[in-house]
Amino acid sequence: MRLSGPEARQIALPLFRLKHPLEAGRAIFGELIDQQSGERIDEVVATFFERPRSYTTEDVVEISAHGSPVVLHYVVEQALARGARLAEPGEFTMRGFLHGRIDLTQLEGALSHRIQPVKKQLVELIALLEAGIDFAEDDVAVLSDDQILEAVGKIRAPLEALARSFAYGRVVHEGLTLAIIGRPNVGKSSLFNRLVERERAIVTAAPGTTRDLVTETVSLAGLPIHLVDTAGIRSSADEAEAIGIRKSYEALAEADLVLVVTDDTSAQHLDEDERLLRASSGRKRILVRNKSDLTCHSVRNSLAGDDSADVHTSAVTGEGIDALRARVVAEVGGGSAVQQENGFLTNLRQQRHIEESLSALSGAEQAVRQRTPHEMLLMDLYNSLRPLDAMTGDTTTDDILNLIFSTFCIGK
Repeated sequence: MRLSGPEARQIALPLFRLKHPLEAGRAIFGELIDQQSGERIDEVVATFFERPRSYTTEDVVEISAHGSPVVLHYVVEQALARGARLAEPGEFTMRGFLHGRIDLTQLEGALSHRIQPVKKQLVELIALLEAGIDFAEDDVAVLSDDQILEAVGKIRAPLEALARSFAYGRVVHEGLTLAIIGRPNVGKSSLFNRLVERERAIVTAAPGTTRDLVTETVSLAGLPIHLVDTAGIRSSADEAEAIGIRKSYEALAEADLVLVVTDDTSAQHLDEDERLLRASSGRKRILVRNKSDLTCHSVRNSLAGDDSADVHTSAVTGEGIDALRARVVAEVGGGSAVQQENGFLTNLRQQRHIEESLSALSGAEQAVRQRTPHEMLLMDLYNSLRPLDAMTGDTTTDDILNLIFSTFCIGK
């Protein structure tokens, strides 16, 4: 149980009999006592965090008991009776944010660790240009155009890499919908079961077994993937099958990634496969040539496209399934280089801030090439800094002035 606020210590102390006085930064062993009889109820550990060195930057007391709901409920009741109130959902984190302890990117992961070094470089460039303008009489060196462009380039590169992480970060945060489509009896449901690693979809030798969408969520390389097995797409007079086929096209339209599955043993239905490829054109897709375990007895079909880029699988033997999983991860931008990064853009707000910052940097580069005065160039740099501030917290005028005076010998 955690208490935060100016009276946290005063409210907590009467509830316990402690072995030692409650000191900042120390965990103190003690006893929770009955407020009527003074008898021991439980053994506890109380820790006091003195402001501003706490999660909320306020005085905080944390009480650890043995976990009994009855005991914890009693502690909360006694704290409320002494003037505390129940925290709103997320209020401790909100207080930490409002008091500057954490920023918005820290609420969502390690993104700030990627942004802060870039922001530091940008502030340093602004400080250099400001110093060159305001303190020219102190012989502060003025940066050349090439030096400015080089500095802007070093700021731009990590921001562009961060912008590219949005597709992968969104999948990490929200998951990805993957639809498996194809003609009847090409092995869609068998592939679905292989990816799910259990018999989730019904599989028979009869074409058209799947009549409705079958969904399951799996994890691939830590990514939540929402798999959708669809009805085989063909012309059908059967009303139930026709409804299933319509749903298959709807799943195709709504999916983030599409697996177009074909039978790798036959060239009899190339026209139908080509129609499916045309229907999925413009969408992120992978062509999966299934039944590769049988191709030694038949001729591999020749669909249009780069055969080397297709994935050859056997839902029966499991051949190619690992390669398919790796290809799915790669298609959503989850290559090894991306996965090694500690922070990603996970929502549209973050992406727009980075895009705004990059756009302002482009304006700064154009201003340099047009020999625009540094006073005007600084406007673009400040416009690039502002969206980063919105993500990590404001940069104040004092921050820039302190950097100027700590870097240059001014006024000597």
